[in-house]
Amino acid sequence: MENIMNNDAPAAKITLPENATPRDIAEFAVKVLDAKKAKDIKLLHVEEQTVIADYFVVATGNSTTQVSSLSEEVEFRLSEYGITPRAIEGSRGDSWILSDYSCVILHVFNQDARDFYKLEKLYSEGSEIAIEDILTED
Repeated sequence: MENIMNNDAPAAKITLPENATPRDIAEFAVKVLDAKKAKDIKLLHVEEQTVIADYFVVATGNSTTQVSSLSEEVEFRLSEYGITPRAIEGSRGDSWILSDYSCVILHVFNQDARDFYKLEKLYSEGSEIAIEDILTED
């Protein structure tokens, strides 16, 4: 896979703690997405609502190119810690890419797909985690 990381991007300062918990991995993904200018990032704790994961990270890209770039950046940055997806659904040019990291599932949409599927509405009741304190201000 092509390394699309901008080496002077703020994402270069994002680290994952040793013995990372599922929440640490989810927050790491949020920070990487934020550094790469994803829109409307949501972190959902879904452990009580589904057996497939503990957390969903949901974000929007401005285009299918950015959707791919965001998904690939999270994959690249997690792989630096030996964390690789069990499965990836969707590919370059798709409007929705799902990356399954077992305890965390990353969903990156373009705006039309996110509006259509309304995924976070299915899981948001009582599960959305405030992330304002880990996002950058711009």
